[in-house]
Amino acid sequence: MNSGIGAVAIGRNEGERLRQCLASALGRAAVLVYVDSGSTDGSVELARAMGAEVVELDLSIPFTAARARNAGFRRLREWAPGLAYVQFVDGDCELVGGWLESAAAFLDGHPDVVVVCGRRRERYPERSVYNLLCDLEWDTPVGEAKACGGDALMRADAFEAAGGYREGLIAGEEPELCLRLRAQGWRVWRLDAEMTLHDAAMTRFGQWWRRTLRAGHAFAEGAWLHGAGPERHWVRESLSAWLWGAIIPLATLGAVFLFGPKGLLLAGIYLLQGLRLALRGGRSWRVNAWRALFLVLGKFPEVAGQARFLQNRIRGRKARLIEYK
Repeated sequence: MNSGIGAVAIGRNEGERLRQCLASALGRAAVLVYVDSGSTDGSVELARAMGAEVVELDLSIPFTAARARNAGFRRLREWAPGLAYVQFVDGDCELVGGWLESAAAFLDGHPDVVVVCGRRRERYPERSVYNLLCDLEWDTPVGEAKACGGDALMRADAFEAAGGYREGLIAGEEPELCLRLRAQGWRVWRLDAEMTLHDAAMTRFGQWWRRTLRAGHAFAEGAWLHGAGPERHWVRESLSAWLWGAIIPLATLGAVFLFGPKGLLLAGIYLLQGLRLALRGGRSWRVNAWRALFLVLGKFPEVAGQARFLQNRIRGRKARLIEYK
């Protein structure tokens, strides 16, 4: 057991995935807090039976993962205020053996690093192209990084001093927190180490579409919050979505109106972009082709997510979580 580490897991109706998640943290972290957001599958009872401290969120307040993690951290502080580190983990993920020890040792030896993460790996990438895309998405460069994902080990005092996650964000809360921490002089690091196994359980196109829609919303809100800063947070990603998901399609329609069927030739730019992305994938041709196809196709739900964010801003409405499971 790592006496200086507490763990916070969040979830809703994760079933067997939650059991695996909690089992991977119990006995390794000094304290484990599970935050539940309205499960109806017995997750709360399961977590208590396994020995986790449970927080049940008030669902009259809109749910976000950021809010759940903050609630778990507060309970963790109540139970063990002296813990140096907190491991955040999603309820559909399982911590890999040895990760906590490696991550804590790295933070011990690097006092300027505030967040450390490793390789989140999809458990069943062969079951669907959508699972495979998740696995590729999480294979990010090793070394100093700008941000982490939902699974990461953090310095508890620094997390608390920064005010935790921004609870109103329905997605993209981890990069936003890391941006604020780095602005205070901290560093974020990704180790060349296995960290978690994740079960996306995505088997339908609609699930992928909603997940990518949520990413587009996160790009727009991130750029709204920090786009004017020195990093121009997610401005490039936002502009790319508008270019490929809206401007080029509208230009193609205009070309068809002016020149007839010949105007459709403008849409050939998507084929060229797909080929360019496939040639630089660095993996097998099959994997590169799938990745390129969905990177191009993903601009459409991304721009739809951005449009949803702008619509909510104009109408003064709070965004609601976009779920894909």
